[in-house]
Amino acid sequence: MTDAVRVAVGTGSPEGVNGAYVLPDAGVVVDPGPPGDEPWGALRAGIADADLALDDVEHVLVTHWHADHAGLATRLADAADARIAMHAADAPLVASYADERARRLDRDAAALRRWGVPRDVRTPLVEADRPSPLPDTYDVHELSDGDVVAGVELLSTPGHTAGHASFVYDGSRGDTLFLGDLLLPTYTPNVGGSDTRTDDPLAAYLRSVDRVADAFDRGEPGHGTTVDVASEAASVREHHRERARRVLDALPAAGAATPWTVARELFGEMRGIHAKFGAGEASAHLRRLAAIGAVERCEDDPVAYRVRPGTHSDSIGSNLTP
Repeated sequence: MTDAVRVAVGTGSPEGVNGAYVLPDAGVVVDPGPPGDEPWGALRAGIADADLALDDVEHVLVTHWHADHAGLATRLADAADARIAMHAADAPLVASYADERARRLDRDAAALRRWGVPRDVRTPLVEADRPSPLPDTYDVHELSDGDVVAGVELLSTPGHTAGHASFVYDGSRGDTLFLGDLLLPTYTPNVGGSDTRTDDPLAAYLRSVDRVADAFDRGEPGHGTTVDVASEAASVREHHRERARRVLDALPAAGAATPWTVARELFGEMRGIHAKFGAGEASAHLRRLAAIGAVERCEDDPVAYRVRPGTHSDSIGSNLTP
């Protein structure tokens, strides 16, 4: 069994260079990359370097709906006469792109307003969202946890997006886990601002991390190079415990604060996509802290939280994970 071949495609996303993965023996490409002629040329060259003819690509597997992972999916599927497949929760954002993009923009605008992001920050942020060159509609095969395509198994790993998936492939060195944006080698994936559909995104994300932590030795991320899964999972858990403590400390001793106020305390001045990611991350942690009883939600428009009496940041530990 031939191992997967990593292809560097595109540099335009906040996370940096994307990694598409070609599985020659399976006729599969995982996460073809962002839209554009330059990434397309890099992907085609990478497929050829893997000794796979374009016509022999039969399946395009996508870990999640973000354009830097799914942006070339339809172009590759058309060129190779291949089928796109992804988790059912994210598939509509590619399959019904035009309608779902409109819904997403409305949903994101409402979330930004609810988090307390000022109008002069949130309005240009939403207006700056540019459509991807995806068709309005496209046939996307919907998968569920445990489904297998050409010997590649889908693992449901939500959190970064509602339908984020990882894929498992049995190569010559044993199982390889294609992580998408579940675990990354140089920073932690955004949770909360990267998809505003999930009620408790941090809980979902930490469960997903726990699912893979002890089951796989190595993983291939959507950005960067191979990671030690157990080590990176441990690092991510500690990162979010420390982030939760900082969020708790950012709340006033008396009174309440919005996610935006907390985000400004943590990250400073934010504009553009960083405002969405920062406020979303603060919101995700506040919702998780509310779920474990450390804070309480006391206002709704915008939402605001206050510390429950007797709660201290040093009490936040493994109880953060549901």
